[in-house]
Amino acid sequence: MSYTGPDFDPPPERRSRRGPLTVALAALVCGGLLGWGVYAATGHTDDKGAEAGGSPSAAPRTPSPAASSPTAGGPSPSAGDEESPAARTPSASAPAAAGPLKGKVVVIDPGHNPTNVKHTAEINRQVDVGTHRKECDTTGTSTNDGYAEAEFTLDVAHRMRALLEKQGATVKLTQDRDRPYGPCVDERARIGNAAKADAVVSIHADGSGAGNRGFHVILPGSVNEGEADTRAVVGPSRELGERIAGNFVRVTGTAPSNYIGGGTGLVTRKDLGGLNLSTVPKVFIECGNMRDSKDAALLTSGAWRQKAAQGISEGIVSFLRG
Repeated sequence: MSYTGPDFDPPPERRSRRGPLTVALAALVCGGLLGWGVYAATGHTDDKGAEAGGSPSAAPRTPSPAASSPTAGGPSPSAGDEESPAARTPSASAPAAAGPLKGKVVVIDPGHNPTNVKHTAEINRQVDVGTHRKECDTTGTSTNDGYAEAEFTLDVAHRMRALLEKQGATVKLTQDRDRPYGPCVDERARIGNAAKADAVVSIHADGSGAGNRGFHVILPGSVNEGEADTRAVVGPSRELGERIAGNFVRVTGTAPSNYIGGGTGLVTRKDLGGLNLSTVPKVFIECGNMRDSKDAALLTSGAWRQKAAQGISEGIVSFLRG
């Protein structure tokens, strides 16, 4: 996601120094470290230090002709890429199957909306996020070749929905390209609250500088101001985030961010309306940096997006069964 605009202001902490992988849950970290160790040993890493900083203008570029439709899962996917599961009725979940998550409700929040770009006036209006007011939403960022964050997040959300429904969960999306823009960041939080979700995950991709690589999970800080009161969900949200981070490393082989979070893959923020207004456990995940060519190669791969969806989903399953 862009670090300019609603729910995407520059985080208070940015570090160019990488720290040890210190995701809190020991069992998950061991698995994550093993997966990352294998990945690093094969030479698929970029350990360059880079000055941290969000892209000053991270709105998506006009998609290139090579960019495919969202149902095709990204621009010019390589041979063998798995396609995204076909979208059903927008935002609707299939009847829950029998499984370990029977009776559990998961809300997936695909960051931004692919049609936000046609409604700039509407998404620029101010909404109350508890601690302050900010814009309703943004267009999000994109790769240098024009693959939009909003397309990425929706594709991963569809893949996650299919995986979680197989586990028996009831799954709801905050948007499925079924509305002209948004929803605004405050409404995104209310959707999870109204669903009485057992877990909510907001899917994003970053728009930072080239050389900045890796994922990070954003956790809610303790906020009690205006309509925002996160005190009851800070603890369970952290557990959710730690489990997602550990499984994301293990399944994707992707390292935690080298530019924020001190190598832990975890960042706490108090300025995001989508977290501040949530009354249920919720985290954001920035799956990678769209403006770095190596991360972009992963984000535009359907096969890698399937792994990302699996890693996030397995973290959710671990949290809900824990």
